Amino acid sequence: MQMQHHFTVPVPVDVAWKALLDPERVAPCMPGATLTKAEGNEFAGSVKVKLGPVTLLYKGTGTFKEVDEAGRRVVIDASGKDSRGNGTASASVTATLQPEGESTAVTVDTDLKVTGKPAQLGRGLISEVGGKILNQFATCLAEKLQGGEG
Repeated sequence: MQMQHHFTVPVPVDVAWKALLDPERVAPCMPGATLTKAEGNEFAGSVKVKLGPVTLLYKGTGTFKEVDEAGRRVVIDASGKDSRGNGTASASVTATLQPEGESTAVTVDTDLKVTGKPAQLGRGLISEVGGKILNQFATCLAEKLQGGEG
């Protein structure tokens, strides 16, 4: 399932780029996410997601597959398994940053694959919840970066 989201953070592209490459800085902005390990290009943790009547807790890992400093583009592969055996999820996430004056425009392309119960709930619900999560993430990241942590 392909999803695309756009948002803007009110900081220069260099500041946003450094933050994006630091899981310890951005993980607290992802609703339901807990980072348990971050070493080099790899990280691990869990994400709690509520999809309609079903609450899922995915535990898994992620890797920065490509980091294009000049193009301000990063590709992250992540995968996890629901702790209650309700399925798996994997995603390839490509984030591209573009300077927009003193702000940064961010485009996030996600190729998401889910199995088990969540897959039965339908694409519309998954896409809607994914959009809400990314909007909350963008708002939190903007506040965090504007708060002088840049």
